[in-house]
Amino acid sequence: METDPTTDPRSVVQDANERCQANADRVEYVGMRVDGTPVVLNLTEHERLTPNRSLDLVRHSPAGFDWGYTGSGPSQLACALLLDYSNDETVAQQHYIQFRNEVVSQLACDGPADCWHLTGSGIEAALAEFKAHHALTPDGGESSPSLPANWSAVSRADRTVFQRRDIDHYVVLGDGSEEWLIILCAQGGRAYPAPLDHRTLPVENDPASAVQELVTESNDLVEPEEDT
Repeated sequence: METDPTTDPRSVVQDANERCQANADRVEYVGMRVDGTPVVLNLTEHERLTPNRSLDLVRHSPAGFDWGYTGSGPSQLACALLLDYSNDETVAQQHYIQFRNEVVSQLACDGPADCWHLTGSGIEAALAEFKAHHALTPDGGESSPSLPANWSAVSRADRTVFQRRDIDHYVVLGDGSEEWLIILCAQGGRAYPAPLDHRTLPVENDPASAVQELVTESNDLVEPEEDT
């Protein structure tokens, strides 16, 4: 039986995927420094990217962007890039810290044009690797309320990181030979993270409660913004 390509759902999905890929291939951002000031352009839209829209989600660096390290300026740029590219606040807020760590921190102005380029395909590839986010389940089994809504968890082969999506605080969980070492850190504008507090406990213990204690401590350290 012949299939009408205009009604075959497989054709619709394939066409949608091809359109998304074509869109990703044509999107390009470029960054440079003009008289020492970081400037980012969306070449596709012929527009300069500003922090304004992303500041409604996170306020790391109202003064502007930066790149090449993990700090406030790169955090704002990561959020702005994801928001501008995806036009999805959830995607931007959920993934900008990883995007900063994995992509924006590696951007460098080099080559004859003394600038960096980032394509939509590059952003799509990075987002595809960020699907490992999951909620912490203290009992290791059934889902249960644990992390506040502004926290998420990333499990990797060598470590587990619990990351705030609104502030540069994160908890690193390391499996030692005899005990867990669980550290609450703050990145901020520093080149290296600053440890704020830590917990240790035997490796046979479930570390979830200690993680939750540090998560709560992080939330308590940040004063809520006053209503204006």
